[in-house]
Amino acid sequence: MKKYIKVVALSSLFVLGACSNDFLENEPYTEKVTENFYKTPNDAYEGLVAIYDILQREAYGGPLLISEQASDDCFGGYGIADAQGDVEWDRFLYVSDKDMNKDAWKIPYQGIYRANILLENLDKIDWGTDTALKTKYEAEARFLRAHFHFQLAKMFGDIVPLDKTITSAEFYSPRATPEVTYALIANDLKFAADNLGSDNYSQPGNANYGRITKWAAEAYLARTFLFYTDYYKKADLAGVVSKAQAVTYINDAVNNSGHALVADFSHLWLAASLENFAGEGNTETVWAVRFNGSGKGDWNLHEGNRFQVDIAPRGGTIGRYGTGWGGATVNPKLYNAYGAGDTRRDATIINFEGEGLDFDPQAREQRQYTGYAWKKYCPITDAAGKAIVEINGGNFQIDNYQDLAIIRFADVLLMASELNLDTNAGFAQTCLDRVRDRAYKDAIHHVTVSKTAIMEERRLELALEGQRYFDLIRQGTSVAKAAIDNVDADPQFNITFRTETLGWFPLPQSQVVLSNGAMSQNPGW
Repeated sequence: MKKYIKVVALSSLFVLGACSNDFLENEPYTEKVTENFYKTPNDAYEGLVAIYDILQREAYGGPLLISEQASDDCFGGYGIADAQGDVEWDRFLYVSDKDMNKDAWKIPYQGIYRANILLENLDKIDWGTDTALKTKYEAEARFLRAHFHFQLAKMFGDIVPLDKTITSAEFYSPRATPEVTYALIANDLKFAADNLGSDNYSQPGNANYGRITKWAAEAYLARTFLFYTDYYKKADLAGVVSKAQAVTYINDAVNNSGHALVADFSHLWLAASLENFAGEGNTETVWAVRFNGSGKGDWNLHEGNRFQVDIAPRGGTIGRYGTGWGGATVNPKLYNAYGAGDTRRDATIINFEGEGLDFDPQAREQRQYTGYAWKKYCPITDAAGKAIVEINGGNFQIDNYQDLAIIRFADVLLMASELNLDTNAGFAQTCLDRVRDRAYKDAIHHVTVSKTAIMEERRLELALEGQRYFDLIRQGTSVAKAAIDNVDADPQFNITFRTETLGWFPLPQSQVVLSNGAMSQNPGW
């Protein structure tokens, strides 16, 4: 069986059992196949670019939007005549579309497949004397493989971890225990953290801008450590990374990465600070998925950020905000959770009435209208109300260009505070204080560091960035239920978190069927 390659973008053939043998065994339609492609470092670079390419596809139908709808910070939203899937994510239902999570399952496996293809062919490359380049490419590929595995594991629980490409005989592999999956994740991230150099690529002028760094790997190790040890009540990360090692990694990222907080929180977000936007290559961005508007309306490309249109105000531009579909309307409880003087509230959330914007939910056919919407990642208009993306020649649905921040330095500080809480309370307090000092623009709003204080700070600092739901379930289903359950006089806002799901989302039913009995549906679904 030949594995096909396009120049730059490797073909993504693997979706757990969803491939036909006829398709796989066709003759190559170009002269490049895996067996003859990997010869030079440039070939390896193209393979690496192909792995990065999958990241842009996570910007729609993925954990960010789904988890925010499922969390206590957002409802489902969208239009009154739109499909029910988004309401079902919000309400923990599984009725109208049994494949509602197909992209969240399929896309990470495409990335894993591409990573494994490259890793299996690195030894075929003539590296000459530049063995350091081989190690660098391996470290980046393994980081990305870990990222894709974690995207799956935090949504679906038990998954099928893959450290190699599989044969047709392995299409019906069962899901593994969490220990197996997280051991693979931990080993990959540890290799990346231990083998990447100390460069900081946060500035756009750097030739390696946007690529994985040692600091991103150390921070990602901390993130997976906290999720795994909290959710599964373990002392270490699958026997691979101890608590002491996790502390060393995250403290290194705090003290030696060169990353820092942008002075004003609002400057991180284009829609919150048009005149003073810090830029996507700011010092706070440890790792982000990069986008641009170069697709210019070509639906076959994935260069633009297709997520932004989902959460933008429905029914046309309004004020400085570009138009979109009105997804994931913001829960007033989040808006009201911010303390007086906290600059993050108005930089994170659009308050239509408070900003003097006449948003008519009936005329715009907005479902679950709350009066609040996303300001983070909202596309913007010019002074005449025309979407910037269209002025630049793009399609407002697919060519928005703002990067998605996966790890900000503020998150690094909060993870460091959490990991140091039991062993270095002074450092934990300092890390928490740095985040709050920036939020309030003073040093008089300190709170005593504790797990509760840190988790609340994570909610406020990282709101609408895809962290909240997973922070809740790692504390336990009872904690998640207490936060997410919502009772309202208007029944469209009534939410009941179902603890029997254990916090996991339903598998795409097509994958359960295709597994030929190797996989069963997640509990509660």
